[in-house]
Amino acid sequence: MRFSMLASAIALAGVMGSATAGEGMWVPQQLPEIAGPLKKAGLELPPEQLADLTGDPMGAVVSLGGCTASFVSPQGLVVTNHHCAYGAIQLNSTPENNLIDKGFNAPTRADEVSAGPNARIYALDSIQDVTTQVRDAIAAAPDAAGRSHALEAIEKRLVADCEADEGYRCQFYSFAGGNTYRLFKNLEIKDVRLVHAPPNSVGSYGGDVDNWMWPRHTGDFSFYRAYVGPDGKPAAFAEDNVPYQPEHWLKVAQEPLETGDFVMVAGYPGRTARYALAAEFDETAQWTYPTVKAHYEHLVELVETAGAKDEDIKVKYASTVRGWHNAMKNYGGQLEGFERIDASKAKHDEEAAVLAWLRGQGAEGEAALAAHARLLELHEAASATRERDLVLGQLRRTGVIGAATSLYRLAIEQAKPDAEREPGYQQRDLPGFEGAMRQMDKRYAAAMDRQLQEYWLREYIKLPQAQRVEAIDAWLGGDDEAAVQAALDRLAGTGLGELDARLALLEADRAAFESSTDPAVKFAVAVMPTLLELEEQAETRAGDALLARPAFLQAVADYKASQGGSVYPDANSSLRITFGNVQGYTRPDGVRLPPFTTLEQVAAKHTGEEPFDAPQAQLEAIAAKNYGGLASKELGTVPVNFMADLDITGGNSGSPVMNARGELVGLVFDMNWESVASNWVFNPELTRVIAVDGRYMRWIMQEVFPAPQVLEEMGVPEQE
Repeated sequence: MRFSMLASAIALAGVMGSATAGEGMWVPQQLPEIAGPLKKAGLELPPEQLADLTGDPMGAVVSLGGCTASFVSPQGLVVTNHHCAYGAIQLNSTPENNLIDKGFNAPTRADEVSAGPNARIYALDSIQDVTTQVRDAIAAAPDAAGRSHALEAIEKRLVADCEADEGYRCQFYSFAGGNTYRLFKNLEIKDVRLVHAPPNSVGSYGGDVDNWMWPRHTGDFSFYRAYVGPDGKPAAFAEDNVPYQPEHWLKVAQEPLETGDFVMVAGYPGRTARYALAAEFDETAQWTYPTVKAHYEHLVELVETAGAKDEDIKVKYASTVRGWHNAMKNYGGQLEGFERIDASKAKHDEEAAVLAWLRGQGAEGEAALAAHARLLELHEAASATRERDLVLGQLRRTGVIGAATSLYRLAIEQAKPDAEREPGYQQRDLPGFEGAMRQMDKRYAAAMDRQLQEYWLREYIKLPQAQRVEAIDAWLGGDDEAAVQAALDRLAGTGLGELDARLALLEADRAAFESSTDPAVKFAVAVMPTLLELEEQAETRAGDALLARPAFLQAVADYKASQGGSVYPDANSSLRITFGNVQGYTRPDGVRLPPFTTLEQVAAKHTGEEPFDAPQAQLEAIAAKNYGGLASKELGTVPVNFMADLDITGGNSGSPVMNARGELVGLVFDMNWESVASNWVFNPELTRVIAVDGRYMRWIMQEVFPAPQVLEEMGVPEQE
């Protein structure tokens, strides 16, 4: 049909006619088509150079599997955000040696410590378009469930073929709802070590109070190093491993960054939903965000109350609580933003315009209208059990219950040939399973896990009868507080709080689980048939959407192109580039905010108490105007953070901000409060990214938390 056949041509026509700085998370394949806007914004490199993903500078940009980073030396030194390295910092912390508070610096490579068994650096090797093979496989399937299974089967086959070369990890991505499929091949570096992380009072200055806010004064940076085996190939952590030597690394800019300068960000943004249905947006705004935010608020209170009495709990759950805090504030910001710009009306008006346009497009328009109607039906079906799905999903992820459930599912899948196992349970995933079981020791306390189980079991018994799960009801043996407490008492007898017990179950077969008397395992065995049934129902709905979603989203792209609008796919955790210029913004209340913050503002915010507890060495250096040769002529002092009108989302954290010559000028770590709604609706006047300035990073490592060896390695020795 026309909407799929003309996808590339129409999308590129829309891009070429309308791309501007600011909006757009562009896939690398689009860059030559937006050469004009890139040059106009100030890019000095040939745009084609950015499309060379293994060349300079793009070959230096890597994924951490949730954050972005970049090589900054020929010896595998990697820079990312402090909050991206927070999990590694926490894993290496104890109540007696709390690196979160103290910071960490390895004077020599022998002093560098493991970032954890599941820490990874993914260096992109190639991208392959596999759309034709995937579409053919889907088209040959007999029904909705068959389409889901066909997509899964070809994904596994393509990934297995791609990973035939040892040391690589491949990722399959769908773009624009399934109009395009690409396979990313990455070198998987498995030995990642922490090199330098400033204390929390620098790396998270302002904490949750300042999160998503501007002005901002956070030194959100840390350094890893990538290691490989002596043969140069990826290997698990070992004493005789050697630093990885990348072909490309970013050079630190020597010319100062100023207001109006061109900047670009390359990274791995997580998810946006700018092409979502209006009904999907409404459910998110009216139910999902408010509901999840309220749950997280209760969970944070539980853990912080327990942590105030028990330092072990405080340290072990620090990373978890930080994630909850971040989500809570993000959701709150989005909800406020939705209301401020009347996002629901905007989404409904836009969708109505697309539908009206389609009604004038003849038979092709009718097919897309039918696809839209089918998507609404599927959305309504999935929404009918949203309360149950949320509670069940959270309960099965608590500590020992989560371990038992995932290990039992692994045993079920391991009885099958590897190619027939569910994604996530194949041979390629086993190192991650073992790593998760090992890391649990550092992120689990039995007393705290009981409280989390209790919270979600209480939420479960509140569910309406129509959404209850028969297997859980039978396991509970009642639907009141007494039943909950009895279940908790039973679960307290589990052995899965111990590492040896979890590792032993990695090797166990299905029969061993089903004969086990461990209470957590018994829960997993009881609920697994229901979980598998619900999974199959979801796959059937997904199979229907595999036909409807691409058809309707291509219609949306066609409509946008016909109106001269930008056409780029929603973020999906694959590599993207966004570009713009350093600039501030005017708040909705009319206050104009400048694009840079300064050292003196750090001192002005200092209260001596977390989160505004700047180190004494920092305060003394600021008071003495000890700028270390890094002051900006524009500001007369050292810049701390800066803003630019770029387009990012979660996953871009740690992304390098590069200047017009592809040199490193900073690291993205946040957005302003007014822009958090941009995952759904982009507003160019208010959307800004927040980055830590490269000069501030250098200043901290010179004057506050010295790391002369890191500066030397990056080619920027200390200033006089």
